[in-house]
Amino acid sequence: MLLVLSDGYRRQYGLDSCVPVLVNLYGPGDNFDLEDSHVVAALVRKFVEAVQEGEPSVPVWGSGEASREFLHVDDAARALVLAAERYDSSEPVNVGSGVETKIHDLAEMIARLAGFEGSTEWETGKPDGQLRRCLDVSRAQERMGFQAEISLQDGLRETIEGFRVRARS
Repeated sequence: MLLVLSDGYRRQYGLDSCVPVLVNLYGPGDNFDLEDSHVVAALVRKFVEAVQEGEPSVPVWGSGEASREFLHVDDAARALVLAAERYDSSEPVNVGSGVETKIHDLAEMIARLAGFEGSTEWETGKPDGQLRRCLDVSRAQERMGFQAEISLQDGLRETIEGFRVRARS
């Protein structure tokens, strides 16, 4: 609906609008509630708390074979500014890192960065969700000059530290 509305207002009233489509966002101010958080925040919380509590293993839903694309919130904010300044179209523009990461690899990276030395217990009876989710971000690169700058590893390191700081307060 937003795409149709943006295009209609552009044609009828000359409203300069665009529709950025963002991939999975993450960062230090994320929602870390295990009931309704997204995968990065949930894994960060599980592995950090497992370290703090000396747990030998961490349960993770699914097989780990599904993949996702992740974008740090600071890159997302920069992309939105670039879209407002440079993107002159109502066509949707995918905004992401362009890097596909398997959940298994994500969990290993978070565990290592959190200092977790136990095992990850994959709950294969639980759903993986959509097998792949990765966007074509070439339009954002070509028309806005956007490219993600924060690596997943650096962003996860910052997110883990952000969770630790929040947990202490």
